Amino acid sequence: MGQTLRRSCAACAKSKLGCDLQLPRCSRCRKRKLKCSYANEPSTGFPGVLEWHHGNNMSSSEGSSGTLTHYRPGSLDLDPFDTYPQTRLPREHVQRLIHTFLHKIAFQYYPLDLSTTSNPFLISWWPLALRDPALFHVSLQTACLDEELWAQKGFQTSELLMADSVALLRRKVEDTSLAVQDGTMNSVITLAAIEFGKGNVKVGQMHVDGVRRLVNMRGGISAVRQTSPLTARMVSWVSMLVMRQPQFEAQDDPGTGSGVPPIPEWQLESFTSDGNTWCASDDDLDMSTKNVFMCLRNVFHRANRTPLAPTHLHDLAIFVIHRLFSISPDPQAPPASPYSNSIRLALVLYMFIIQGPTYYSHAVILQDIVTQYTSHLEQLDSNFRIYDALDVWLCAIGLVAATGTADYQWFASRAGTIAASLALNGWEDVFLQIKRVLWLDLPHGEPLFRTHWDDFFKTVAWAEVEQLE
Repeated sequence: MGQTLRRSCAACAKSKLGCDLQLPRCSRCRKRKLKCSYANEPSTGFPGVLEWHHGNNMSSSEGSSGTLTHYRPGSLDLDPFDTYPQTRLPREHVQRLIHTFLHKIAFQYYPLDLSTTSNPFLISWWPLALRDPALFHVSLQTACLDEELWAQKGFQTSELLMADSVALLRRKVEDTSLAVQDGTMNSVITLAAIEFGKGNVKVGQMHVDGVRRLVNMRGGISAVRQTSPLTARMVSWVSMLVMRQPQFEAQDDPGTGSGVPPIPEWQLESFTSDGNTWCASDDDLDMSTKNVFMCLRNVFHRANRTPLAPTHLHDLAIFVIHRLFSISPDPQAPPASPYSNSIRLALVLYMFIIQGPTYYSHAVILQDIVTQYTSHLEQLDSNFRIYDALDVWLCAIGLVAATGTADYQWFASRAGTIAASLALNGWEDVFLQIKRVLWLDLPHGEPLFRTHWDDFFKTVAWAEVEQLE
């Protein structure tokens, strides 16, 4: 069997029709129940067997398409028929970038799902990129930037891909029907993250403004979510990171409006708390923040028995953060108390913590929030008060969120004051107090919080030993 770059099966070639090259039969032959034969061995730039798989198990709630998305980890996972859009890069370089995207970037962008059979960047994004030259160039650019950052030899290739990506996008946005496509929106929001990461903040914000207009043309972020969940999630989350505040409204509890929708669990009947659960004071906490707090407690109570799916956790984080930032004080009412503001920002920080970095680092917006959070806690501490479980919870969140920043030592000092006041002698005592307020059981949750308190109690123990000596 000779090698060829033919891009169709025998039946499609004879009919002079396009072929999507699916195995074991292309979609046209499968629909017409024809024999599908690839008469020639495809030419590839790699030795050995290329292992790629197609099948009915490609289906997903995120949407899918039968192309290069099912593969065995460790295989080359490349397209033997070169069905991807053409670029100005050498073929071997393109296929290496494809490999990097499928094996590394997809999981860096979406670490919530490390399965090759369900990660949305493999089952939803990548098939779309193979049909959309602009999105394909943008996807390669993410992989190329990763390579160039490691190589430390400049960004010549990624700049070439950037120029071509922008040129392709300009052509698409000139046509309204193409401008509102998922591929266009995915491309624009990814370019926003790339430019923001390179320090081109104004350009990144310009891209966010553009994608917001596209969302409005689609009927709002909720309408986008109904047909394109991954696009809606990425647009709402990344636009918030780039602009350093949410760019869309949140729906109300019943889920009305065009804003970010709540997850189904948000509206389920509340559970009856026991006497050991911390209760918020109606006099000190504004009703909007208290409503979010109580709904979250209900969701977490159920999730601690039946874990949330990764996409539901992501949707929950997006909704809660957008809802809490959209809480606008009544102009006729007095300003929110430091107590309310501290709890509101603690909830925001906790959602960032349990969500983890997704699509792009959230370090910049997190630092903004930590600075505000510290200021509200300082105001809260300016008046004499008796510490309780809430203070332990507030401090624990601050320690994790402020890690590696100038504010960390302030939270460490506050932890000492609270621990002494409540006679906390170790992590077990601290954890009991935290769970009384609000806690979601996650594999990485307890170790992430515990390490800070273990270090603190070790320091206290050594100080006591030195004092005795």
